[in-house]
Amino acid sequence: MPLALLALAIGAFGIGTTEFVIMGLLPEVASDYGVSIPTAGYLVTGYALGVMFGAPLMTVLGTRVPRKRMLMLLMGLFIVGNLLSALAPVFSVMLIGRVVASLAHGAFFGIGSVVAAGLVAPHKKAGAIAMMFTGLTVANVVGVPLGTLIGQTAGWRVTFAVVAVLGVVGLAGVAKLVPDVPRAEGVRLRHEMAAFKNAQVLLAMAMTVLGFGGVFAAITYIAPMMTHVAGFADGSVTWLLVLFGLGMVGGNLVGGRFADRALMPMLYISLGALSVVLALFTLTAHDKIASAVTVVLIGALGFATVPPLQKRVLDHAHGAPTLASAVNIGAFNLGNALSAWLGGVVIAAGYGYTAPNWVGAVLAAAALVLAVLSAALERRGSAPAPVVAGSVPTEQRAAVHH
Repeated sequence: MPLALLALAIGAFGIGTTEFVIMGLLPEVASDYGVSIPTAGYLVTGYALGVMFGAPLMTVLGTRVPRKRMLMLLMGLFIVGNLLSALAPVFSVMLIGRVVASLAHGAFFGIGSVVAAGLVAPHKKAGAIAMMFTGLTVANVVGVPLGTLIGQTAGWRVTFAVVAVLGVVGLAGVAKLVPDVPRAEGVRLRHEMAAFKNAQVLLAMAMTVLGFGGVFAAITYIAPMMTHVAGFADGSVTWLLVLFGLGMVGGNLVGGRFADRALMPMLYISLGALSVVLALFTLTAHDKIASAVTVVLIGALGFATVPPLQKRVLDHAHGAPTLASAVNIGAFNLGNALSAWLGGVVIAAGYGYTAPNWVGAVLAAAALVLAVLSAALERRGSAPAPVVAGSVPTEQRAAVHH
């Protein structure tokens, strides 16, 4: 694997850290600004919405910019956003900083996926994409717990300053290691938009929303589920999230490796198993050991779908893949937001803290149905045209006429 993938992974590590670390620092931020916890939660919502809308926006703005330069500009935007968050005198300014940082998220992963896939041979593309996303998964194992610890001991502003420094390292890595990748000649915005007319691209994005939504339906409510149902102490939630992160790392690498060999079977297995495991989580959540194992499996199976789904979007939008790739990153965040809302609905309806697991299982099963449908449509589209009885092949007719 080229060394340039390391630079992309470092950038992904910083982005993953700033996305998730705020969840562990909400009490400190809320106390510092004198706002309620739900109000501080806008820092999470604002970031997610920024990713959803920023992914296509920043990609469109960068259609005429070489990909390496655009990656550097995005890391610069990421640095500015985190510095603004670290120095924000009032809550509204910090919210702006979070949104500014989020604008770099989707486009960085979208463009980075295209660059990563272009650095290797065709049969290694999913593995290269997985290598870049390893930075995001490792962030949940190392960056988020460490950032939370720094924020709780030295102050949350220090955490965001450190994340900004990570952005500087990522920027330097991209500048030094990523080769200049010229844009494909003749590709314009209308070509990028044309990818969304492809049913396979849209199906892959729908699978992303539903499949990853299944993961976050459960994980969003892991704290009350583990403390009120499994019986863990409040302080145990941190290491349970580390277990989830370890599962993400392993699943991401396995998904990338096997997606290069058999992409659709990989999706069938991971989505099917994810649906089953999420359904079983309603039972295993009542036991400490079983619930901890289940959390690892959810992380592994959920992220095993990421490289194959991202590669499938690239494959079917091959003529102009950048915008489609970035929008698919936004689809992950749409899945997060949708599933978190649905999970909250069933809890509020009185079905208990394990009810979101059923929501997740249904979402993952729906993604599996779409995967089967996608493969069926693909087979139908590639099937040879039927030969009408008594007809003569075109070549033979031409020869006879001649």
